[in-house]
Formats: sequence, structure tokens, C-alpha cells
Amino acid sequence: MVYGYIRVSTREQNEGRQLAALREQRIPERNIYRDKQSGKDFDRPQYRRLVRRVKKDDLLYVKSIDRLGRNYGEILEQWRVLTKEKGVDIVVLDMPLLDTRRGKDLMGTFLSDIVLQVLSFVAENERTNIRQRQAEGIAAARLRGVRFGRPPRPLPEGFPDACRRWKAKLITGTEAARECGLPLSTFRYRATHTGPPDPPP
Repeated sequence: MVYGYIRVSTREQNEGRQLAALREQRIPERNIYRDKQSGKDFDRPQYRRLVRRVKKDDLLYVKSIDRLGRNYGEILEQWRVLTKEKGVDIVVLDMPLLDTRRGKDLMGTFLSDIVLQVLSFVAENERTNIRQRQAEGIAAARLRGVRFGRPPRPLPEGFPDACRRWKAKLITGTEAARECGLPLSTFRYRATHTGPPDPPP
């Protein structure tokens, strides 16, 4: 049997390229397994179903090596499970050298394992570099005054007066928050960060 596996992030990627590449291999649609995941969650129910289903001498296509895992160690572990424990052949379409149908002898397996380790490391290193560049870009933007996230909601009409009286200790924070229709924690935060300055003595 011939299978395909697709993994995409729900926020960052579209599965179109991977799906088109697998369809070119004439893989039956029912044998193409797809997982969509967020950046924080690596739960892959369809991949687990695929691993349970494949048998010795089945063939699995993936578009690129990093579809098998999120880091170097995980890619190597999944490769070992599929090829050594399950006896499945794997073809990585973006890297023709990673085709376990070729070179079934000791030398072929040895070379394939070396290429796999190098490519797994490169894939993880590139993801690390991308995250670092993103973090540096965000830090630089913040230094320039760029603000991220949703803009704060407009303050209630009576907020400035309530804030002044609260700062002058004429009313409690609870009373001020109630006047503004805000939770106490929200009132205190907005009063501290965006409230009017204390009136001059």
C-alpha cells in the first residue's frame, strides 16, 4: 500500500503544496493523512492513525523531512520507528537521496541514515534561526515604538474624574472601578498606565 502524510500549522501554512506533490504520486485520497496543529501543540492524531495502519513493505511519501517531527531528535525517532520497527519504505520528495527503496544493502542504508541525520539537523537549525530572527525583529520594532496586540478599549467617559478622586484618596479603588463599570484590576492598571497625571498641589 502507498500512503502520504501532510502536516501544516493552522496559522502559518497551507497544505496545498504538499497535497499537490503527493497527488502527483497517484496516492489514493483515502491514504493521505493530514494533521493541522498550532505552534504550541504537537498532538498529531492522524499521524498516529497512519503509523498504526502501515505494514511491512508499505510505502510512505512526505514532501519534506521536517513533516515527520518538530526537531532533530523527533525526526530521527520517527524515521527509526517507521523504517526499522514497522519495515516501511519512506520517500522524501524534496530530497531524492532519502528514498529507502534504493540501496537496501548495508552501504545504502548507512548512506541514507547519514543523509537523514544531516538534513534533520539542518531543518531544526533553520527553524531555530527563523525564530531568532522573528524575536530580534519584534524587539527592534518595540524599540521603535511599535505596539503589538489589540489596541486597548476606549476608557469610560467618567474614568478621568474617578481616577483623579481615587489618586486623591477621596474614593476607594473599588468605588472608582464601580463608577467606571470596570473590574478593579482593570481600573487600577489603566489608572496607573493611562490615567491622567496627578493634579498639581
